[in-house]
Amino acid sequence: MAMMYEESIYNLIPQEEVKPEKQPRYNSKFKSTVKVEVKSNKAPNKTMGPAKVELKKPEEFVKKHSKEPQLPGKKPFKYPDEDTRRPAVPKRDEKPLMGLKSNKNFVNTNAVENIMSVPKKPAANFVDTVNGATHPLTPSGLMPKYVKKKGYGEVPTYLQKRKEEVERAQEEYDEYIREHYRRGAMKCLTEEERRAIMDGLKKNWEEIHHQYQGLSVVTDTAPKKARKERMEAEMKQLERDIELLEKHKTIYISNH
Repeated sequence: MAMMYEESIYNLIPQEEVKPEKQPRYNSKFKSTVKVEVKSNKAPNKTMGPAKVELKKPEEFVKKHSKEPQLPGKKPFKYPDEDTRRPAVPKRDEKPLMGLKSNKNFVNTNAVENIMSVPKKPAANFVDTVNGATHPLTPSGLMPKYVKKKGYGEVPTYLQKRKEEVERAQEEYDEYIREHYRRGAMKCLTEEERRAIMDGLKKNWEEIHHQYQGLSVVTDTAPKKARKERMEAEMKQLERDIELLEKHKTIYISNH
């Protein structure tokens, strides 16, 4: 807001301009240290490049077409197999030199060879498509080639050895039984004795089975459960004994 002065004649007198006194300039005590640090981190020609650049000589500048690929020089064309090629067919006016002459009649010779030759057997193929695509039969696995194998139908060697070992073990066992039988240490059961023992085992099984059928369906107590398990074990043991007697016709028992 401008100040309004009152009109006065004294305002017409020129007054001397008084300039304000300037304050002393501030100087930091770290000024010298900052100058040293700034100069120490600067390198000459760091951003603007060297002051003077050495220019190339006029002969060193890139010339016209100097960057284009240089093709090898022209050479006469030559086929790779030209050295191994057969000679060309002689022309009409050329008379080639003939080699050894032969009196062989090739026509008759070929006719005789074809007459005496055995016709080739057709290849064994199989067709697997409607259009008739054929494939060889031998590698397909459809032809049993093992029947033509050497030794086909013969017993393998390991089976023969196993059979001989079993027979030898059986002979040794039979000899051992016969020796004990001669000494009286073992006794052979007769057919009547074997049949009587078998009938007794079957009768015992029927009796236990009849008792087993009479058990209650619900085994709610420990004695009922124990009796049922005992009867089942006895029937299984009798079944194994009956099967053993039926399977072996000759049975030896010890006298001790």
